[in-house]
Amino acid sequence: MTASRPPRLLASIHDVAPCFEGQVDRLVDGMEARLGPARHAMLVVPDHWARAPLTGAAAFRTRLRGWSDSGVEMFVHGWYHRDDARHDGTAGFKARHMTAGEGEFLGLSHAEALRRMRDGKALIEDVIGRPAAGFIAPAWLYGPGAMQALAECGFPLAEDHFRVWKPGHENRPLARGPVVTWASRSTMRTASSLAFAAVARPLLQPLRTLRLAVHPGDVTKPSIVASIDATLRAFTRRHVPGRYADLLK
Repeated sequence: MTASRPPRLLASIHDVAPCFEGQVDRLVDGMEARLGPARHAMLVVPDHWARAPLTGAAAFRTRLRGWSDSGVEMFVHGWYHRDDARHDGTAGFKARHMTAGEGEFLGLSHAEALRRMRDGKALIEDVIGRPAAGFIAPAWLYGPGAMQALAECGFPLAEDHFRVWKPGHENRPLARGPVVTWASRSTMRTASSLAFAAVARPLLQPLRTLRLAVHPGDVTKPSIVASIDATLRAFTRRHVPGRYADLLK
């Protein structure tokens, strides 16, 4: 990024799937009210928890194509978004404390991660009619097998909690800094995420690239909806809503 470019905000809607269509619509409305049309990314799950296959949702596939045609960046977001692996050590800690059974790619073998990434890429690219913007693992969690597979799939971008990078031999970071997100599954986690967002609004302003991510469950709690809006309002005072692909320029 050159010094002449203004600092940017990258905003994304996670867990985009037919089963969350109403919630996604509300998130899109909130994003576009602050950022303008199509200034956010969508993270698409091919078959959320094996209960919401894109292949069986023709109307939703049409909506995805329309969003993509309007300029929304579409990322592959796992396959099932559900973690069925058993974990030990550091991976076990991450599985217990950083997600609720949704770190799908944390414990996959290289071969299985590669298969799901390639299948997801092929499906979503067929739906939207253009290359996917990249791959972002559910819960931002990658095990060794997933990292190896990611370097082989040709995705231009990947992201975790603290960075965006170009997959490959060097995994070169393109942006650094924590992503601001919210948790709705418990009172304690909600309170913690609201507190972090409040602190992040002033403290992260010096970063050249800010990231903000929302989830369908966020719309179930008015406190989170209000915090998202306040954070978007604060971040757009200095940061211009941008596109992930701009990081590659």
